[in-house]
Formats: sequence, C-alpha cells, structure tokens
Amino acid sequence: MESRRGPLKSAVPSNVVSPVRRCSRTACGRPAVATLTYVYADSTAVLGPLATYAEPHCYDLCAEHSERLTAPRGWEVVRLTDSSAPSRPSGDDLEALANAVREAARPHERAAEAGGGRSADPMEVTRRGHLRVLRSPEP
Repeated sequence: MESRRGPLKSAVPSNVVSPVRRCSRTACGRPAVATLTYVYADSTAVLGPLATYAEPHCYDLCAEHSERLTAPRGWEVVRLTDSSAPSRPSGDDLEALANAVREAARPHERAAEAGGGRSADPMEVTRRGHLRVLRSPEP
C-alpha cells in the first residue's frame, strides 16, 4: 500500500520481534519453558513441557510462574514431566559409564580373548583403538 509520501512502514520494526516465546503473564518478559492448558470439562489445569507451537487457548509460562502455579478451588493441577529433557545421572549411570570407558581402554585384551588377536566379528576389517572399520554388507 502506498501513500503520497511513499510506501507505508510498519509501526514495529521486524528486528524487535524475538523468535523466543515469552511468558504469557502480564509484565513478565522471561522466556517460556512450560505450556499451561485448561481442561474445563475435567476441572483440570495441565502444565507440561513447552508446546511445539503457540496455541491461542494455551498459556506459555516461564520457570518461576510455572513453579508457583495454583488452580482455582476444586480444580486439580496435573504437572507433566518432559521425558526428552536430560535428567541428572544416577550412581548406576556413572558406574556404567566408568565400566564402558575401562572396557574401551582394553581393546587389545578383548581382541586376544576373542580369537588369538583376530576379531570375532566377520564384518570387522580392522581396529584403531576403540573404533572399528566394518566391511560393507554384500547385496
């Protein structure tokens, strides 16, 4: 659209719009980390990981507001955990990792046990430390 003065410009420059979704709470500009959805039929507020797309009937909340969330009297709050988020390693995880590192540090002992210095895997061509070169499968 043009006027006598030239093309109309947007009132908000495009470089001001952030690709990061922000908290839906008034006057809060922190990045959103969770999505709140109300299920009116069940009187339930569901708080889960940040939704892939912003929906008009959902509310994006920052970490602080998602932790302090309360529901109206008679309503239930269901907090879903993000299974794709990295969790803190347990003692068993750390022990398994340490065992795997120790095992990888002994490739010559494993190869000798497997068959007199030759690999037991027929697809394996050669080894370099803990890396293996495999033969391409025949069609």
